[in-house]
Amino acid sequence: MPSRDKLEFAEFVAARSPALHRAAYLMVGDVGLAQDLVQEALTKTYVAWPRLRDKANAEAYTRRAITTTAISWYRRKRWSSERSTETLPEQPSPGHADRVTDSAFLWECLLALPVRQRAAIVLRYYEDLTEAQTAEAMGCAVGTVKSQVSAGISKLRNRLGDDPELLPLINLVVSR
Repeated sequence: MPSRDKLEFAEFVAARSPALHRAAYLMVGDVGLAQDLVQEALTKTYVAWPRLRDKANAEAYTRRAITTTAISWYRRKRWSSERSTETLPEQPSPGHADRVTDSAFLWECLLALPVRQRAAIVLRYYEDLTEAQTAEAMGCAVGTVKSQVSAGISKLRNRLGDDPELLPLINLVVSR
């Protein structure tokens, strides 16, 4: 790869890595796995970099690599439900317990969704991609994105129930 391409790629990685890590984390729910996922996707992007006609589409290419790799990892059960951490969690502050419980419950509900539904919701509502961009990232039709998002939101609403205290959580998911 010519040095100019290497410089362009390095600039792309520096500029877009935080957003790519955030999306990967929301898809897999683990910092270490998200880092692995982004690293693998960036490796695929680096290999394809000379072939990319429009470098402005590099992020879409990388997001698609993240999404398809996450889906294939789940299909192959690459990781177990056990997670190791470097540091112990911080001690909660007083009055913080209810928000943490609600947030943890929403996180649990999101992780309980099938990976394609979770990916569609993350890309549409957390990454604020259009349906067409989400379809491109997932490698599927726009109609599939619509059905995956609809099914995922329906499952979230069913799981959260009619509890008026939890209702803002589902609104947070679908209003982003």
